[in-house]
Amino acid sequence: MSTKILKGLRVLDLSRMLSGPYCTMHLADHGAEVIKIEDGRGDTSRGNGPFRDDDPTHDWAGYFVSLNRGKKSIQLDLKSPEGYTNFCKLALHADVIVENFRPGVMERLNLSYESLAAKNPKLVYAAIRGFGDPRSGTSPYEKWPSYDVVAQAMGGLMAMTGPDANTPTKTGPGVGDIFAGMMMAFGIMAALREAEATGKGQFVDVAMYDAMISLCERMVYLHDMTGTVPGPEGNGHPFLAPFGLFPAKDGHIALGIVDDVFWQQLATLMCRNDLVSDTRFATRAARATNAAELNSIVAKWSILYSKDELTAKLGGAVPYGPMNNIADIVQDPHVIARGMLAQIHGPSPHQKPWTIAANPLRFGAHGHGPLTAAPALGANNNLLEGLSASKEIDHKDKGLLRDAFGSFATGVTIVTTRQPNGQLRGFTANSFTSVSLDPPLLLVCIAKEALSCNTFENADHFAVNILASDQEEISSLFASQSAEKFRITKWRANAQTIPLIEGTVANFSCVRHRLVDGGDHLILMGEILNFEVRKGTALGYYNGAYLGIGHETEVAGVVNPLARHQDNKI
Repeated sequence: MSTKILKGLRVLDLSRMLSGPYCTMHLADHGAEVIKIEDGRGDTSRGNGPFRDDDPTHDWAGYFVSLNRGKKSIQLDLKSPEGYTNFCKLALHADVIVENFRPGVMERLNLSYESLAAKNPKLVYAAIRGFGDPRSGTSPYEKWPSYDVVAQAMGGLMAMTGPDANTPTKTGPGVGDIFAGMMMAFGIMAALREAEATGKGQFVDVAMYDAMISLCERMVYLHDMTGTVPGPEGNGHPFLAPFGLFPAKDGHIALGIVDDVFWQQLATLMCRNDLVSDTRFATRAARATNAAELNSIVAKWSILYSKDELTAKLGGAVPYGPMNNIADIVQDPHVIARGMLAQIHGPSPHQKPWTIAANPLRFGAHGHGPLTAAPALGANNNLLEGLSASKEIDHKDKGLLRDAFGSFATGVTIVTTRQPNGQLRGFTANSFTSVSLDPPLLLVCIAKEALSCNTFENADHFAVNILASDQEEISSLFASQSAEKFRITKWRANAQTIPLIEGTVANFSCVRHRLVDGGDHLILMGEILNFEVRKGTALGYYNGAYLGIGHETEVAGVVNPLARHQDNKI
């Protein structure tokens, strides 16, 4: 299933095989523009197979088709001057870069996070490695190559999987890769949220080894609390019964009986009311103590019936499900109703559509569209045509732009807050505007180079004071770096202890709603908690000079609906 929730997000995908492509697959499924950067041979998985009979040239491996749907492909030789230059140009306009090389590969290409972020500060750089990146903590294994089987083995998953300690078992799906990719998709979105707020991207690192330890969190607390080394549990559970797989005439079923109520219901459905009152099985603890005997009783009953018969008896009544293989899943009404097996059409009309696992994420506010095919190698090389680095505005043009902005007459405000240590901070701003009535929102813009920027970036509450025409001196004072601002100026504290300047035509007490990056400024949005408005003439600013606004009509008359209230609570 596809949505457009991430439309506008550009991702450069340098990753190969499973972990990185699985991560970027989730981004592409939800509307991100994911551009695979491939060398002349393409992603290794293009040759992995399997291949269908209607693809005699073996261009469309199932492995690649499934993981790379909805992406674009550009061929670049990063070791060549042209390839290097084109990638750098692409990176200038990218939001995210994803790679899963070993540490040092990108550095040797002169494409480190640091070098790319110097030109694109908002860049989120995501690296999936076997054992992490030295930036976030050195590992003695950092240069070791790794694949799924290594991560499963070292991360504890194999030690907890299988019938017994002598038969450690690899989990079928490549969870060593897949779980790391899932974690990275979350990490990317978290880093993008901060980049949106601050204008600063960052390096995000997931180690496959670390991801497996996180996945196997149960072994950690069991070892800590019991002193044991958890081993394979087969298909059962160490603390619960009946819990796990049980035989049927034609396969197996799963039961997850946790609560006493569900146990009583199961016993009744088994026509074994005698078990309900049996003290050996009456409580969760008792069932765990006598798990072997209880599991045997349930197994002797379940094997008398087919999976369909057990579904009719138990489905919806207790935590139950048949053990499905893919042939069962294809026909399952839930899978059909939820559209979890999607069909995508390849580039040739002579080929049958490919069936792949759809994306399980659903968003109520966004419709779901069809997934699109994986790209042919280099299918989107045209994106390189006309590619150019962004042109910076020169000093002269910046001055002209500032003058052009100044041709718009504005009011003048003082924005104030109180730091956690009690220190008062405030600055003069004319970049103020209303945003919304429902909810009541406003915004101010703060230059990132301003001394108070960091204070307001972290402030939970702030106030906006709209100056009166006779408050030019106060405006100039708060535009300076004077330490006497609040000693000289008359003010009072609001309910949140934030300073409100006396004598203004209006003030707004706000809680921070959102922080948004705005180039060389931060956009601070506030939700208005309460406000005051008074009769008077506002102080204006136009082309670098102060002026009075509303000489003919008092401001209070212009905003008459608000002027009736002296202390308005939202």
